[in-house]
Formats: sequence, C-alpha cells, structure tokens
Amino acid sequence: MSGTDDLDGVEVPDDLSSLTAEQPPTVAVVVTQVAVADALAAACSLAKVDVDAVPSPIGALAVVRDPAAGSEAAGAVSRLLRQVPVVLLERREGKIAASQWVGGAREKDLPAGLVLSGAPPVLEDLLLGDVPVGELEGVVTSVGLSRWKAMRMLAAHRR
Repeated sequence: MSGTDDLDGVEVPDDLSSLTAEQPPTVAVVVTQVAVADALAAACSLAKVDVDAVPSPIGALAVVRDPAAGSEAAGAVSRLLRQVPVVLLERREGKIAASQWVGGAREKDLPAGLVLSGAPPVLEDLLLGDVPVGELEGVVTSVGLSRWKAMRMLAAHRR
C-alpha cells in the first residue's frame, strides 16, 4: 500500500440532498380526446396555458411549453373538459411517468408502458425528443392567441 492518497482533490458536499432530489421533467404532454388541435389550443389559450397542440388519431396532444408546469397544465385542461379524463405524460431523467386527471385533479398514476402501447407514433416521437414539435404538421399554439380569436376558433367547431 502506498502512502499517497488517491482521493486528493475530491470534495464531498455537506448537503447530499441534491443527489436524491427529483429533477423537473424535460417533456410534458397532455393527451386529450379533443378532436382537433386548434380547438385544444383555443381552450388552452383561454385558460392561460402555454401549449403547442398537435393533432393525432386519438385526439389532440398538448405539448406543454414549460415542462415543469405539466401538472398545472393537466389540471387546467382537465377542468376545461370537465368529466373527460386526460393523461399527463412526463419524461424525467430518461423515464416516462403517466397520470390520469379528471376535473382538475390528479386521479391516479398509470403504467406508462400500457398507456404508450396503443399510442400513435407522434406521441412517442414527442416524448423521446425525436421530432421537435415545430416540425410537425398541423400544430397550433395557444401562445399569443387573443381571447377574441380563441372564442371564434371554439365557436367554429361547435357548428
């Protein structure tokens, strides 16, 4: 055994909590049953939720602009849709978590693998970061929509 210390220059922090603290999500997507992306974007605009609404075969997807606000966005969207459940999918540290929301409240956690098993490819692409939301066709943003335009967009889909 040599007399030199192999740990010279290594510092151990006093507070190790940062090593176990949950990191914020890097992607948050709210899966809805809303038929068209512009209606979802309009509703999110009225609720002051910043999303990019993406059309999909199962319903419009709300890609939350600030992934750390995914829970707030899921709550707001589920309040708008009243008793229709929505699913929040979040990617955090390479793992995907899924939760069901109804009427503004988180109801339960769901197995992410089961949720994604029948999901359209666009949802998986968004969650994995394979395709930037801006490169998808039919994307409508809620950001910058005036209240007047949002109301007109919603009225157009009620006919």
